[in-house]
Amino acid sequence: MAFFQRTGIWAGLRSGAWLTPDRIRGYSLLLLGLGALAILGWLALSDAMIDRNGKPIGTDFSDPYAAGTLALAGRAADAYVPALQHDAERAVFGGREVPFYGWHYPPFFFAVAMAVALLPYGWGLLLWLTLSLAAYLATLRAILPWPQTLLVALAFPAVLVNIGHGQNGFLTAALLGGALHWLARRPCLAGVLIGLLAYKPQFGVLIPLALIAGGHWRTIAAAAATVALLFALSVAAFGSAIWQAFAESTRFTQSVVLEQGNTGWEKIQSIFAAARHCGASLPLAYTLQLVLALSVAASLVRLWRSKAGFELKASALATACLLATPYVLDYDLVVLAVAIGFFARYGLAERFHDYEISVLAAAFIVPLLSRGIAAGTGIPLGFLALLSLYAFTLRRALTDCARSPAGRAQPAQS
Repeated sequence: MAFFQRTGIWAGLRSGAWLTPDRIRGYSLLLLGLGALAILGWLALSDAMIDRNGKPIGTDFSDPYAAGTLALAGRAADAYVPALQHDAERAVFGGREVPFYGWHYPPFFFAVAMAVALLPYGWGLLLWLTLSLAAYLATLRAILPWPQTLLVALAFPAVLVNIGHGQNGFLTAALLGGALHWLARRPCLAGVLIGLLAYKPQFGVLIPLALIAGGHWRTIAAAAATVALLFALSVAAFGSAIWQAFAESTRFTQSVVLEQGNTGWEKIQSIFAAARHCGASLPLAYTLQLVLALSVAASLVRLWRSKAGFELKASALATACLLATPYVLDYDLVVLAVAIGFFARYGLAERFHDYEISVLAAAFIVPLLSRGIAAGTGIPLGFLALLSLYAFTLRRALTDCARSPAGRAQPAQS
């Protein structure tokens, strides 16, 4: 502590003065350059879309692509049967042995899977990542219309993690961030985006609570109507039995993927995974997750009922969606960009308080470090970063509400 005080490091962390615009640009360009080199090396060392470790390029993308091929062949329900889904994944790569990546999505997500499966695997992966990345960048630019937003958003380490896995973090962030951005001006559009987010149901548990607390009734109605329409379309396309197959598959997802940790505890960024990684029993891990989820829910409802600035409410909700579920992967931390963006917008308008800039910077860099540190030391860095950002968001909201009971202008309730 004395060393930090003598060198002025502590004061810099407190004020955030160390993170100048030039450094933001420089760090972002460095991260982008390293990420580009990693991707190019990964591709150069691959063989027929299989990397040096025997995994598909875009690893997890082989899961929706294979599910899409099954659906196009009239066998959508087979995607929910692990052995049949694995056979389909092998078939994508000409029968070569590849790791199993399970299909855990609700039936209406077959629309995306079938669309990419119409193309050869590599082109489908490129289309998926390009379109979802564009949606993510456009959303972040709308949330934070700042000159360096696109550069910083692209350099965010979770972007590289998501690209490496061919995953849906970009889509999740775009839907949630877009819904929050349009909540005041286009409540029905916000509701549609939230309804589409039902493809990742574990992230939507707290959203209705926040919307009810804020009185956003038109958004709630639009979200409910969107989910109902998606359900009806999936039944029309695949029959009602597809939902039974999905329901039955959730037992495998819960038991093998989550509870047994087959995904890898170091990849999962929840308190549940942290507890299991440290040897906690299933009941204890679930209890800790439940206590945290209820605590976050209670504080979130209070925040959304308050006169706090909307940016703080939006930032808190994005972080809370990640904290409340036991199953959140490091590629899902792309959603952290939404939380950081809203908090940064508020801080730039109202000025930052002590340590806030440094906390935002820590949250920004943590996806680059969380998996390696958790694997090597057992320290759940990703979870701790999420919890810290949420705590700082609540602290800022309470502080500002205490200083100014009238609060900042809120989005019109609808």
